[in-house]
Amino acid sequence: MARHGIDRFKPQTAVTDAVEPSSFSAEYRHAASTGTIDLRVLELLSARLCHELSGPIAAISNGVELLAEEDPGLGSSPNPAFLHDAVALVSESARRARCRLQFYRFAYGFSSGSAIAGPAPHEIATGFLAATNIIGDYAEAIRMLSPDWQKLACNLLSVGADALPRGGCLVLTDGPLSLEAVGEPAALSAEAREALMLATPIADLTARTVQPYFTGLLAKALECSLIATVEPGRVRLGVVVPRSEPGLAQSGR
Repeated sequence: MARHGIDRFKPQTAVTDAVEPSSFSAEYRHAASTGTIDLRVLELLSARLCHELSGPIAAISNGVELLAEEDPGLGSSPNPAFLHDAVALVSESARRARCRLQFYRFAYGFSSGSAIAGPAPHEIATGFLAATNIIGDYAEAIRMLSPDWQKLACNLLSVGADALPRGGCLVLTDGPLSLEAVGEPAALSAEAREALMLATPIADLTARTVQPYFTGLLAKALECSLIATVEPGRVRLGVVVPRSEPGLAQSGR
């Protein structure tokens, strides 16, 4: 997709956040040393997943109820146009639920070292954004990265989508991996930026900040960190590669 409206950030107007390792929350440092994720993080991610699926599932239920009302056994004559609309509602809602489930199955459930089952990550991301008013650009180079890096990319997309409540454009690029979210009003709260860089205590995480926090965990698992640059109408999330390992972001090719 074309990158209309995407240009360089203006350093003098942008707000950039970076966190030193000493600023990581105590819970994160413990999790990093043990290779575990706190139960509260899992609970909040599960709640987010249920919220994402509740809309299309409720629409499926409504469509089935409408079809039941047109049951000839109830003594009414079926209306072809009405039946068509009800079936279309159920079909579209089922497609949205399937696309979201596929996306979060990969974004949350993919295990490092496993083979990808089902559609490729960029196809999953396309389906996820198709039901929104957000245009996505998943660079060809990212499609060649290892599944672990593409899992991080998909989670960056989820953070970016939350930053575009009225729609806009999400652009994933490589070298190293980064995401630009452009739209009005594109915004990333201070709380989300802190969570993205693992500075938020787990007890303070919410349904709105758990996604950035989990994305930060994925970056650290790849021995990198994330940085957020924000200006009016634009948010950029970038992977920071340690200077001693300049080729790390491309090592998954």
